[in-house]
Amino acid sequence: MGPLSRRDFTAAAVGALAGALTCGNAEARERLPEQFRGMWVATVANLDWPSAPGLGVPEQQAELLALLDSAVDRRLNAVLLQVRPAADAFWPSRYEPWSRYLTGTQGRNPGWDPLDYAVRAAHRRSLELHAWCNPYRVSAQPDPGELAPGHPARRHPDWVVEYGGQLYYDPGLPRVRHFVREAMLDAVRRYPVDGLHFDDYFYPYPVAGEEFDDTDAYQAYGSGFPDRASWRRHNTDLLVRETAARIRRVRPGARFGISPFGVWRNDSADPRGSRTSAGIQSYDDLYADSRGWVREGWLDYVCPQLYWNIGLAAADYAKLVPWWSEVVDGTGVHLYIGEALYRQGAPGQPAAWQDPGELSRHLTFDRSWPQVLGNVYFSAKDVVADPSGAMARVVADHYPTRARPPR
Repeated sequence: MGPLSRRDFTAAAVGALAGALTCGNAEARERLPEQFRGMWVATVANLDWPSAPGLGVPEQQAELLALLDSAVDRRLNAVLLQVRPAADAFWPSRYEPWSRYLTGTQGRNPGWDPLDYAVRAAHRRSLELHAWCNPYRVSAQPDPGELAPGHPARRHPDWVVEYGGQLYYDPGLPRVRHFVREAMLDAVRRYPVDGLHFDDYFYPYPVAGEEFDDTDAYQAYGSGFPDRASWRRHNTDLLVRETAARIRRVRPGARFGISPFGVWRNDSADPRGSRTSAGIQSYDDLYADSRGWVREGWLDYVCPQLYWNIGLAAADYAKLVPWWSEVVDGTGVHLYIGEALYRQGAPGQPAAWQDPGELSRHLTFDRSWPQVLGNVYFSAKDVVADPSGAMARVVADHYPTRARPPR
């Protein structure tokens, strides 16, 4: 199976496939194996889609359909579409401006509703559509004046912290958590999405020599906690727990999932941690207690980003999959593994990633752990182009037929 960027799918072919998997042939669908097979479609910085800001509506729609058709051709069944990349929106949000990645100018109406179009197009192809949101990132640059007039971050400068040359909402402010939660749930409430998805960004990744300045919020709301780190983790816990509760009221049946950084804690820091020596630990550095969210049952699925090869000393894929399998065991939370398709064959990557069979070996390894119910690939452009043939190898070795997502 070669690169698919120029492949055209006819409406008849897509319709026939969808018809075989919808209620018209429910019995056939029930016979399909259950396995989550997803891909992330990143819109931040136009990484996957649209390919550039300011394209015409027909071009944007054609690019999106080509990505969805590629997912079908690769026998995937879910698309995690980034619809709120940076305190902005890919739908006519009641809370935040249109994304600059659509038109090149934040707040400018693109002339269509991308999320509505994407949900409908995905469902016609029997693909799930999960609305992927970044909770706290406001801007990849530090000047609030570059934001759209009327942007919430400009109306409420006290909500914003500049850190590492970027702008973030302060997770320590209750009104910020309420706002970002409702801004994200606006998409869930108004569109028949199959899930709400967060990635690994909560408090920002550490920047050497800088401190995230949330002193005012800590002084106002941090009493009763042994230290600032505990308070920050509590703030992240609140967002996750409250979002989980709200999504079940807003759209029962929609699932809530998070793809955290793949290492919760090294076992040198905590005996419950993984046998790793990673330089970043989500619990300590991002204030994200991903293990705790699973054990509390706040999530429907967790998709740790295990973006490392089998045998890597600091973070071995073959050690992390068993660790996460034990974390979810008995909780009812589904485990899907985030896969670094983008590393396959890429210049500068270690020797393991120059072998197009590395990713296929990951899925072979996963078979030994029944808690692993699927895999998600970063990112869509690599699913389509597949320059090393690694994705084609995965399909040939592991996806002989279509599958339906686990429920």
